[in-house]
Amino acid sequence: MISTIKIIFSLTVLSLLFGCSENKPIETTTGSITVKPQITANRPSFYSHPPRLPGQWTVNDILQDYSTYTMGKLNPYFTKANVAYPPKEVTLIALKKEKKLELWARDNGEFRYIRNYKIQAASGVAGPKLRQGDKQVPEGIYRISGLNPNSHYHLSMKINYPNEFDLMHAKREGRFTPGSDIFIHGKAVSIGCLAIGDDAIDELFVLTALVGKENVKVLIAPHDPRTTPLRSYSKLLPTWTPELYSIISQEMRPFNRR
Repeated sequence: MISTIKIIFSLTVLSLLFGCSENKPIETTTGSITVKPQITANRPSFYSHPPRLPGQWTVNDILQDYSTYTMGKLNPYFTKANVAYPPKEVTLIALKKEKKLELWARDNGEFRYIRNYKIQAASGVAGPKLRQGDKQVPEGIYRISGLNPNSHYHLSMKINYPNEFDLMHAKREGRFTPGSDIFIHGKAVSIGCLAIGDDAIDELFVLTALVGKENVKVLIAPHDPRTTPLRSYSKLLPTWTPELYSIISQEMRPFNRR
């Protein structure tokens, strides 16, 4: 009995340690028959019936099953902002200190604020991510590089960390393992990723698929530079942190709620 408890505990710890890196598709089979998950169009939670069986979903499956539901949730926000749904471009602004993810969108004019989501889990402190295993959420200007409909964390969107800026400074400093596999995903547990819960990732996953991931930008800042300037106070941060914060602050200028 004690051995069984130890095994269960060890498996639980390992799942948390690997965290966001475990966003790989899983194949689910019964005998020689592959089981493809089915979801109702208005399914609001992970535990609806029929149950969610990850492994064989495609992005198109998610669009087919979730689009009506998520459009019903998001459309009032877009209507209020006078932006068509789906828009042409989207920017997501993640604020680490405030634990908030803002959604902005535009058609042909300026970006307009749509709504925000609570970041339910994110590890680390202020400052950029430097290496694999430091449990830091990155800071900088990123893009969505992939959509995973078979995530262990419901649904996930991979950001392109490390980007060119991250890789340049890692090379200069001789850091050969800057880390990878950083996601925005569902649930409320994370090590280095941004966990925003299942309802929120439903909306953003579908929206990103409709807009096109190449038209989605992700800004990640230690705190909101629109209220408090970004400054590198700690001597523990890299010498290039002020340069990074200047870039983030510049990118944030069009996103002012009036």
